[in-house]
Amino acid sequence: MTDHPPSTQRHSELARKIVATFGGTIPTDASSLAEKNAPSEGEIIRLIQQLLSVVYFGYYGDHVKGEDRQAFHVEKLLAEIEPVLSHQIWLSVQLECPRDHTCPHCHETAVEITQRFLEALPDIRRALMLDVQAAFDGDPAAKSLAEIILAYPGLRAITIYRLAHELLRLGVGLMPRMMTEHAHQRTGIDIHPGARIGESFFIDHGTGVVIGETTDIGKNVKIYQGVTLGALSFPKDERGKIIREGKRHPTIEDDVVIYAGATILGGTTVIGAGSIIGGNTWVTHSLPPGTLVVTNPQEQRIATS
Repeated sequence: MTDHPPSTQRHSELARKIVATFGGTIPTDASSLAEKNAPSEGEIIRLIQQLLSVVYFGYYGDHVKGEDRQAFHVEKLLAEIEPVLSHQIWLSVQLECPRDHTCPHCHETAVEITQRFLEALPDIRRALMLDVQAAFDGDPAAKSLAEIILAYPGLRAITIYRLAHELLRLGVGLMPRMMTEHAHQRTGIDIHPGARIGESFFIDHGTGVVIGETTDIGKNVKIYQGVTLGALSFPKDERGKIIREGKRHPTIEDDVVIYAGATILGGTTVIGAGSIIGGNTWVTHSLPPGTLVVTNPQEQRIATS
């Protein structure tokens, strides 16, 4: 039987070997992170839950009646949210700052962004109420608005997207991406916070939906599970590196319905208003308003024994 060195010695040797790799090719290596902690996934998840208690007050958390009492409870929630939110925003901002963690500008920026985000919550809530109504109007299986708010994964993903999108719009980098990835893990719906989505948006069922960063979606759009709004290709520069700027994902105009399994690709692809994209279709070019796209029923085969 081979003798092994004591655990502390083995751990010490292994730790040195791991640390020796920190100065390699990873752009954000341990030396640059030594004084810059990343945002906390756990804190962000808790913040999402608290923000849900604000935008869906009475459905999450305590239910109270009377405008004054409601205002008091919301005020209390905001007082709890603000310092944690500001700190997580600061962690995101300073992580991308070329200065060290003592940079006063990063702290000032985080405080300002936090205030502007909190001030945007009434408008975000109004948008979400339109999404809730769109879900209720678009799904005959829905028995109440409460069912949609508390049990529909599509609305959960849209809610977190709208919160994250506002943070991204205000200049926060990493944190919005972490928020929508949490929604992805929770719901199976992957919406990049950079996408621009109009009011009264409804995702029915939702599992497997992918909405890319530069997607534009108009008003009153409804999509089903397994829909991909993605990039057709990734252009590269003269060095063979992916060009990250520019529009890569499609534009979906108002009042479009996209059924399950449809794939729409390309930054120049525009789906005209009022179009219907049938299930399991593949679209890589623009369509005029009012277009109906379906798979060819002549190609369908049904085998019988």
